[in-house]
Amino acid sequence: MAKRLVLAYSGGLDTSVAIHWLTARGYEVIATTIDVGEAKDTSVLMQRAVGAGAVDVRIIDLKQEFASQFLWPALQANALYQGRYPLATALARPLLAQALCAVADETGAQAIAHGSTGKGNDQVRFDVAIATLRPGTEIVAPAREWGLTRADEIAYAAQYGIPVQATLDAPFSVDANLWGRSVEGGVLEDPWNAPPEECYEWTADPETAEAKEVTVAFEAGVPVAIDGVALGPVPLIAEAQAVAGAAGVGRIDLMEDRLVGIKSREIYEAPAATLLIAAHQELEFLTLPRELLQHKAGIEQTFAQTVYNGLWFSPLREALQAYIASTQQAVSGEVRLKLAHGKVTVLGRKSPSAVYSHDLATYGAGDLFDHQAAVGFIKLYGLQSQAYAKAQAAKAHA
Repeated sequence: MAKRLVLAYSGGLDTSVAIHWLTARGYEVIATTIDVGEAKDTSVLMQRAVGAGAVDVRIIDLKQEFASQFLWPALQANALYQGRYPLATALARPLLAQALCAVADETGAQAIAHGSTGKGNDQVRFDVAIATLRPGTEIVAPAREWGLTRADEIAYAAQYGIPVQATLDAPFSVDANLWGRSVEGGVLEDPWNAPPEECYEWTADPETAEAKEVTVAFEAGVPVAIDGVALGPVPLIAEAQAVAGAAGVGRIDLMEDRLVGIKSREIYEAPAATLLIAAHQELEFLTLPRELLQHKAGIEQTFAQTVYNGLWFSPLREALQAYIASTQQAVSGEVRLKLAHGKVTVLGRKSPSAVYSHDLATYGAGDLFDHQAAVGFIKLYGLQSQAYAKAQAAKAHA
């Protein structure tokens, strides 16, 4: 009797070939597509999966859950891997794994498969999440096992009549969701090559893009409006992407340190993430006290590293997120930004919870700062350094 298997199905060459490859090895394949903002034609996906041999096709819309349960916590963490990558793919994988496990539970499947290769990060993210959420499930990664090149896959698809739209001329490998778009392969594999303009789809050329101003409003660390228009999570991200992308904001060219130990050259487009993280961070500078900001910065780096490394379903990520969430109640207000030449510049910020006080900061009339208090503060603040210097001087002359 054939084993029932749930496959994370993207509709591309790898996973379409994988349906036939898995079927030939005795699996009944349930092709499952989870929509996290890729904007694919679902009717085409279903036809392609069935044409490749799937016994069932599931298409699940999780954009709302992705935004509220994964993207907003990452935004509150100002999460940027290596200080630049906003973790679009890394944040999507645990949600996809969770959905695959749910389908496996519903259908009684004994196995789950994904299209990750043996040299990428996603294999770790899928395997660890599935093993954590559904212990004992057989995990299959065809692209990690079959050893086929892209040319081999295209030939395989042609040989068995698998409906795909892939050619050897396709220049890049692309993955996209609400939070960003990743591009790799082809001429990008040489880090000396400048990224060709055709690898970008979401961002205008920063050299010629029109400058814009935009205001983002937050409540408790979550963006709720753009330019005064209240929006839910998914439409807000779409609007942020459109506005920032039109100004050329969000292009990232990164020599990335993969979890598996190699460096890769990655091109990302993340206009919404770039804009919203910049606005959120600036509002934190206004509303959070110094010591909290300094400590949170270290927590943010650990959070980003944890998510990148595929440990979303871990007590560490849960604890980090709980700490970050506890800092966000005061992070409400508005940030006004200029988008020009691919850069984000903060123009203004305001909040009812601002730690900033004009009466304390001003050098003009109405200054309430006690200048004489600074004298005693400086004396005590420098006491340790002075005592140490005195001891070292005495030792040198002993």
